[in-house]
Amino acid sequence: MTQPYSDRDQQVFNQHRNLLFSVAYRILGTVADAEDAVQEAWIKWSAADRSQVADPKAYLARIASNLALQRLRSTQHQRETYVGPWLPEPILTSGDTADDVTNAESVSTAMLVVLETLSPLERAVFVLKEVFGFSHAEIAEAVERSETAVRQAAHRAREHVRARRPRFTADPSRQRVVTERFLAAATGGDLNTLMELLSPDVTLWTDGGGKVRQALRPVVGAQTVAAWFAAVGEVTYQGVEPADMNAALVEINGGPGLVFSGPDRVIATVTFDFDAEGRITTIHNIANPDKLQAIADGTTRDVRTP
Repeated sequence: MTQPYSDRDQQVFNQHRNLLFSVAYRILGTVADAEDAVQEAWIKWSAADRSQVADPKAYLARIASNLALQRLRSTQHQRETYVGPWLPEPILTSGDTADDVTNAESVSTAMLVVLETLSPLERAVFVLKEVFGFSHAEIAEAVERSETAVRQAAHRAREHVRARRPRFTADPSRQRVVTERFLAAATGGDLNTLMELLSPDVTLWTDGGGKVRQALRPVVGAQTVAAWFAAVGEVTYQGVEPADMNAALVEINGGPGLVFSGPDRVIATVTFDFDAEGRITTIHNIANPDKLQAIADGTTRDVRTP
């Protein structure tokens, strides 16, 4: 039976809204879908017998994660038939996120790309266990699987992520310095500095989604990637002249990133992965306009874990 709704119920939900978005976004890698999952969680919360809910935070997180898992499964085909590499939607985050290395890593573009290679169940289990610290029993209830199945999925996911993510990365201050130097070198056409900042086997991934021209396969090697970015200040891009292009250093997904804008729209975001020495090992360039709305809105997201 549905309880009469109160201001207190609204307050409880709002108190955990950031958490719900944080869970759903890490599972889905898309902003609108994560927000839809939060809205659906609100509807379920409104309809629930809340007098029987002993721990609203855990209850709501379970609902949001289950809804996100369902949504992820329904979008799998779209991602498999996507034109070119599929990269997660970038979000603006606060310095508080970057200051916590574990938080920053868990929401980084690179981590979300790795999570994309897991099965939907493995991804949800990994996020709930490794990022948010839920027990196997709580996750089993959330994803509607046995505790044994959840333990197995958690083990597979953990091993998979461990094999694909570097154990050591440069500290945040070093990352910011390198990003600042990269921005100056790219906009100034300084090929030598770009070469200095890039790992020899650096890989550039570009996501245009078939909406704008981008490389459909990864671009590999310092020489080729440096030449790509050295042209930023010289070549018209998506109809925007170099003189009209603005580049800004901002925090994206828990780390330093770049936003390129024209007079009337956001053109692209660029985020980086670094090795322990601070050299850039991977670059993610997102130019699909459908994925830039959260950046264009200018909303800073609090995706820290509790």
